[in-house]
Amino acid sequence: MRIMVVSDTHNNQAALFNAYQVAGTVDAIIHLGDGETDAQILALAEEIPLFQVAGNCDIGSTAPRELFLELEGSHLMLCHGDIYGVKKGLSRLIKRATESGADAVLYGHTHLAQAERHEGLWLINPGTLTAQSELYSYAILEINSGCLNATIYQLF
Repeated sequence: MRIMVVSDTHNNQAALFNAYQVAGTVDAIIHLGDGETDAQILALAEEIPLFQVAGNCDIGSTAPRELFLELEGSHLMLCHGDIYGVKKGLSRLIKRATESGADAVLYGHTHLAQAERHEGLWLINPGTLTAQSELYSYAILEINSGCLNATIYQLF
């Protein structure tokens, strides 16, 4: 399964659609908040499954703030990250993900891309596609029979 992971699009639908085109074929999209409507428009236009959580800027959202998924035998924790104070460090986020039995935690909020393993746990932040950023990025998450791999891609 190949999944495009995005966050913090902040109404920059052009960059989101561009990332989707550049990413190639994906089986689903994960949006990690702050641009909930952007993700819904893309998912409807491309008729592709969407998993999403609400961010601190998604005022009035009915999307969950945290979501746990099992895809292809892998356990994923999705959140925006603000409720775990990720701009000050990842310890609270890592603790929550570890306690939940997640293989990977996907988060946003910092606008800083990251895809690395920490003591067996994948920490994946796709970065941002907001127009105010000098660097646009997204992640591709590949899951095959419970094996995960994540790669950050930049748009120029």
